[in-house]
Amino acid sequence: MTVIQTEKETSVTPLIATRAPITPLQPALQRIAQHLVDGLTTCEIATRTGLTVGTIRQYIRDIRDSVHCPPRCKPQVLVHLLLVAEQVALPTSDRPTPELNAEQLLLLRAVAEHSDSSDVALAARLAPADVRSAIDQLLDETGAADVTQLVVLAHAWGLLGTWPATGQPATTAPRPRSPAP
Repeated sequence: MTVIQTEKETSVTPLIATRAPITPLQPALQRIAQHLVDGLTTCEIATRTGLTVGTIRQYIRDIRDSVHCPPRCKPQVLVHLLLVAEQVALPTSDRPTPELNAEQLLLLRAVAEHSDSSDVALAARLAPADVRSAIDQLLDETGAADVTQLVVLAHAWGLLGTWPATGQPATTAPRPRSPAP
């Protein structure tokens, strides 16, 4: 944590938490991370790459460490962090961007940033009992098969940008990203 104090101030301003820098992924980890963004399971990645499931699990642990993602976080949170940290190519979508209201956008950000349903409820300003039905409605509205695909599509549509994950909607538009080579 960093405390900011100017010479003219005699009091200490509020503490501002800073995140540790993201460790850039090595090419092998980046390929595995891209498979996660593409929605593949651990077993599917192992089959596609010819690696063992154990090796893929270790790679995913290494990826989580690189982007400072908790070990038990849900896949959509890891995928969101990978996209925010620009560790994988920004997805594209032929689907039109849906018209989402402010509550739906808040829920979208909440499921992208939180694994625990009570945290999602708090961040989305919903009753915990309403979270599952609200997520199901959001999936129906967007045509996403699951929450991880929803997060990937939201990045493709520019609904979740590359600003730091703070739990609060951004006040500015996400900066444009250049396509990956």
